[in-house]
Amino acid sequence: MNRQWILVRRPAGLVDETSFELRNSPVPEPGPGEALVRVVWLAFDPTQRGWLNDGPNYMDPVPLGAVMRAGGVGQVVRSRTAEYAVGDWVCGMVGWQDYAIASGQGLLGLNVVPPGIDPKAMLGIFGATGLTAYFGMIDIGRPSAGDTVLVSGAAGATGSIAGQIAKALGCRVIGVAGGSTKCAWVTEVARFDACIDYKSEDVEARLRELAPAGVDVFFDNVGGVILDAGLATLAERARIVVCGAISSGYEAGEPPPGPRNYLQLGLKRARMEGFIFLDYLDRFPEAFGRLHEWMTQGDIVYAEDIQEGLELAPAILRGLFEGRNLGKQLLRIAPEAAHSQT
Repeated sequence: MNRQWILVRRPAGLVDETSFELRNSPVPEPGPGEALVRVVWLAFDPTQRGWLNDGPNYMDPVPLGAVMRAGGVGQVVRSRTAEYAVGDWVCGMVGWQDYAIASGQGLLGLNVVPPGIDPKAMLGIFGATGLTAYFGMIDIGRPSAGDTVLVSGAAGATGSIAGQIAKALGCRVIGVAGGSTKCAWVTEVARFDACIDYKSEDVEARLRELAPAGVDVFFDNVGGVILDAGLATLAERARIVVCGAISSGYEAGEPPPGPRNYLQLGLKRARMEGFIFLDYLDRFPEAFGRLHEWMTQGDIVYAEDIQEGLELAPAILRGLFEGRNLGKQLLRIAPEAAHSQT
């Protein structure tokens, strides 16, 4: 059987199992030009919570009655096309389910993982996470050697890579994370210059100590009070990268109050800009090449928080907003597939 988490109602707050039903359906049969994929790894990102809201987003909402949308990787176990060979690893939107149908490669298809690449790395450093960190930092943040760079959500999948990109470019990097364990990882493993524990420290006061001349680039994944602290400590001509706002929960309904310190954008002649990594489709090869180079040289490391079992999917998504994960949140739902016949 093919286990599938089906969206049955739109959550009003943090997601939980009552928004989904775990159903069994027959394993799909691939038609001509298609292949059957056994999903092995699922990726979890805060943006998935936004897909559950019935409102505007960069992707359409997940329809009620549909399998929950999610990126993942798996292995081809049956094929009726030359595009996919049995045993190939593929990555793309597979959904919260055991099996998916691959019907073509490309932006919205299931793409064969290049040889020599860890398949699950396609969900992190070589997936939306790494691409978001790369284009947000390089194109929106535009750091120069010697700049002071602030990264919120610094122990998360995107923030940790964004900060290491800035370090590789010669910047001084300050992170913000929750808890001593995460802050230690940020400074000792990801090699940020400093990390502020928002759970036990006054973020704005610590920023004034660590960056007395102000912050040149602020890569924000959090929003809320941490965004306000960053706005209050900007250098002149600073650039603020709006990547995410996990502190708001991506919930439907009335949005949280706006930043109080927005006037600093005018006083400091600063620029605050949002983006979506899909805006840079034609430059994906550039990003892959530079990320691979930095990783090979040891300039970028990444953490993976691995859990086991498809039944945990709703709780894993909720956990992103409760600060449970360190690095990229992955869920293994199957071992590597045993090869079937073509």
